[in-house]
Amino acid sequence: MTTPPLTRIQQPPATLRDLVQDRMREAIIEGHFKPGERLVERPLCEQLGVSRTVIRETIRYLEAEGLVEILPGRGPIVARMSWDDARQIYDIRRMLETSAAMNCAERMTPDLAKRLQKALDELKRGFTRKTPGALFKATSGFYGTIFEGAGHAIAWEIVQRLNGRISRLRMMTLSSSDRDQPGPDHMKTICESIVSGDPEAARAAVNRHLDDATAVAERLLAEETQTE
Repeated sequence: MTTPPLTRIQQPPATLRDLVQDRMREAIIEGHFKPGERLVERPLCEQLGVSRTVIRETIRYLEAEGLVEILPGRGPIVARMSWDDARQIYDIRRMLETSAAMNCAERMTPDLAKRLQKALDELKRGFTRKTPGALFKATSGFYGTIFEGAGHAIAWEIVQRLNGRISRLRMMTLSSSDRDQPGPDHMKTICESIVSGDPEAARAAVNRHLDDATAVAERLLAEETQTE
């Protein structure tokens, strides 16, 4: 009797460290921990029910993402976001996302169109839930599909390193009613432009979205600076 082969694991289970990282990242992105606030190990261990080792590993990981900074004599704090930081992030996004959107449109296939539409539907549900974790994953999935469709794997690695800070800016701008167009509408236009196979329309849609988000972020960060 032939022994059947083991079933391949499609998605490995999240480790405890992964779960803590996700929880801490969401707490920073949604503003539970404020910019400049100290991240003290003992209360975090008690709140999350994990060891100091896990907390220290998580803090180091979030420091690499730019969400945490270590200050001499104070320890880890939630990193502050300056307008100069935000401007650079938006500049990088503009270069990488417009290129990916254009190339994805040029390489459009029926299967890619279905995957992109499915990612957009997930993104809409993420906006509806209004929870940082769901929105973070759905947005990452939407843009990941665009970069994959464009064949821009290296560019996507760069974007992922910035994802924490991008998500902080995204949560900030989404909460503002002072926008030319709601975020979900921008995403819908980007998706439709790419699926239509029109690279120039895709580039223009990404630029309009980033123009809107950049203007809102600049205003909000200026207001934060004035109140400090």
